[in-house]
Amino acid sequence: MMWRCPLCLDSRSELYHRDQRREYHQCATCALIFVPKPWHLSAAEEKAEYDRHQNSPFDAGYRRFLNRLFTPLSEKLAPGTEGLDFGSGPGPTLSVMFEEAGHPMANYDLFYAPKASVLEGRYDFITATEVVEHLSAPGEVLAGLVSCLRPGGYLGFMTKRVKDRAAFTRWHYIQDPTHVAFFSESTFHWWARASGFSVEFPGADTVIMQKH
Repeated sequence: MMWRCPLCLDSRSELYHRDQRREYHQCATCALIFVPKPWHLSAAEEKAEYDRHQNSPFDAGYRRFLNRLFTPLSEKLAPGTEGLDFGSGPGPTLSVMFEEAGHPMANYDLFYAPKASVLEGRYDFITATEVVEHLSAPGEVLAGLVSCLRPGGYLGFMTKRVKDRAAFTRWHYIQDPTHVAFFSESTFHWWARASGFSVEFPGADTVIMQKH
């Protein structure tokens, strides 16, 4: 069965992998690998998984992890530019790091900071760390973030990237039941071209895009 891609909405997809729990399909257009809706958790089940996270701005190890995006992105930002941390989670930390560096920040999270008015603002940069792999409708969500971004602004993502089919079948990342969308460099390049962004990959799990 072919499923409609949740990123580019193309209906041409094929089975990429199947394990004991669910199926993974790949879009023929943008190369996104995604889990079709019948295998998604309910909202309550999804939140229960996130409630187990213990992230905190007081955790030095978590800050080191976030530095993989914070450092290359902050080097591009003018002093005082304003940002949004999208999918900030139960213990917002990246926004604290940017505020400490002089950047006013807003947080949004569907479960922990669901203030819709935040998404009506305009920002110079938007971060989403370990978020896009959880999105059941990444095309819609990313389009919304683009509308919040000022011209010349940056999108910064952290997510592990697909390499090839052999690695995918052994990948720990697909074992998380909340992970339903898997991006490769090809997928990010496709989305950047389609959305009017340049793209660079400062690290193995980081992506920085600039709006033209």
